[in-house]
Amino acid sequence: MEIKFQHFLFALLALANSISAIPMFIRISKELPPGETNRLSLISTLTAFLTMVISMLTGTVILQFFGISLDAFRVAGGILLAGIGYKMMNDPPSENLDSGQSVLPNMISLAVIPIGIPLTTGPGVITTVIVFSQGIFDSFALFIELLLAILVVTGIDYLSFRYSHKLLAILGNTGLNVFTRVFGLIVLAIGVQFVAVGVGNLFPELLIRH
Repeated sequence: MEIKFQHFLFALLALANSISAIPMFIRISKELPPGETNRLSLISTLTAFLTMVISMLTGTVILQFFGISLDAFRVAGGILLAGIGYKMMNDPPSENLDSGQSVLPNMISLAVIPIGIPLTTGPGVITTVIVFSQGIFDSFALFIELLLAILVVTGIDYLSFRYSHKLLAILGNTGLNVFTRVFGLIVLAIGVQFVAVGVGNLFPELLIRH
């Protein structure tokens, strides 16, 4: 059990981490009181947790029901990620957000999409969880191992969001803008990579020709 659990944990930590989502999370929550920041942290990580659990339990069935291949899903998610990364790189410098009630609903929606999905749990995470979940209904130990790995990763992501404002205190607004653009480039590259891998698997003859 220990070996399988470590395998699941390290794979999910590499994919389902909140590093690329932290700049955007800081930007939408930096003017909020600690209680609201904690609320957004919970919403973001709960979204990620539910996405991974639903993928584990029903991912294969849902994709088969709609006739969607994993590679088609990877391409669609990659396009979405690339758009988010491009926006992060080209947004004007972050300005203070009002913490009034009028913007809080929008912040909550941003905590779900794109912070929870796809920046924290993107197509790579969903695909990985679906692959790992093969056979979980035939092995209770496998089910527990994968679920425990998901719980640990979720806890780490929550702590990353919950204390992300300490990073802002260190960087300041200028540093945050640079940090956001650097990670925007990384998110853009991840999206392009997803698209490239998906297209390559869907159309292998393109790779053969080149």
